[in-house]
Amino acid sequence: MSINLPRQEAAGAALRAFSEAFGGAPDGVWRAPGRVNLIGEHTDYNEGFALPFAIDLAAHVAVRARPDRLVRLLSTHGGGVVQLDLDALSRDAAPGWSVYPAGVAWALADHGVGLTGFDLALDSTVPVGSGLSSSHAIECAVVTALAELAGADLAPEDLVLLTQRAENAFVGAPTGILDQSASLRGASGHAVFLDCRDQGVELIPFDADAAGLAVLVVDTKVAHSHAGGGYAERRASCELGADVLGVAALRDVSSEDLAEARGLLDPVTFRRVRHVVTEDERVLATVAVLRSEGPAAIGPLLDASHASMRDDFEISCPELDLAVEAARSAGALGARMTGGGFGGSAIALVPRAAEGAARDAVTAAFRRAGFAAPDLFTVVPADGARRVL
Repeated sequence: MSINLPRQEAAGAALRAFSEAFGGAPDGVWRAPGRVNLIGEHTDYNEGFALPFAIDLAAHVAVRARPDRLVRLLSTHGGGVVQLDLDALSRDAAPGWSVYPAGVAWALADHGVGLTGFDLALDSTVPVGSGLSSSHAIECAVVTALAELAGADLAPEDLVLLTQRAENAFVGAPTGILDQSASLRGASGHAVFLDCRDQGVELIPFDADAAGLAVLVVDTKVAHSHAGGGYAERRASCELGADVLGVAALRDVSSEDLAEARGLLDPVTFRRVRHVVTEDERVLATVAVLRSEGPAAIGPLLDASHASMRDDFEISCPELDLAVEAARSAGALGARMTGGGFGGSAIALVPRAAEGAARDAVTAAFRRAGFAAPDLFTVVPADGARRVL
């Protein structure tokens, strides 16, 4: 099955939900996009490199400050109004999706930002569980809104670290800074070349459409969660590898060091380390190729990245592998799973003339395999988080 997700600003939906639930108008509406990671998976918490881009699917939050300490949260996706006490925020007290805005409020308050209570209505077009960072889109919209309403003087780098703290210490997901960096710092027509050691960012032109290409997303419908055990286990393996090798982070290991590392590490930890080391190198190579040759030349690097995630980091799944293989068979220049793994989405860089064939090939392959029908849609690089009303 193919879907055409809405691309128009969803400010209207958030505004309507706000008015119906809370009455009157909000103080504003803020938008933050989901993201696709073009290449550079599980490198962020290893202080390495990544190349994501913000996409034209986003979360919108309509927010109004309150004079008391009450927090009221509503999503257009249902569930009714959640009420929380700003002074007693906890993971257990925040059900479902509300953990993300609650975690951001907690992190801001813990940082010393003078928050008041607030009413918030959320509308999002980022598919949940798809590996396109629907949770970080919510968090980045909320942190941008609450920081502005509180008059906090916070740079984008500060907002990145605050959303990471919300994820790590409140939500309980041991994530790095990739997703929020893309959502907060992205720009239309560009990928975000991110140095995860110092938060250095360079915007790299990535206009697939101008090159006659499409970035096709295949949402396998296999839901994943960063709070699950697989993600934490991979991070622990990386930290063990760095400790045994005597480096601050795997960023400091080169491919020339891998022969020695093989003799020092158990086989599983070695494969985890090899993925991170070679993935960092693939990110740097992709940036160089984009600068010199353009998007049409990066396909082999995407393919190599998927093989590394499948075989060394072991975070793929049969649905993701099939999506990648089917898209390639129909003319994709390169394809890989994207996101934390264990489900979610794959991306394929496809010539516009082959897009229909790629969609048909993936859909048919899933049907033959007896898998649930995937959702397929294209994305383009978009601007990062901002106020829209």
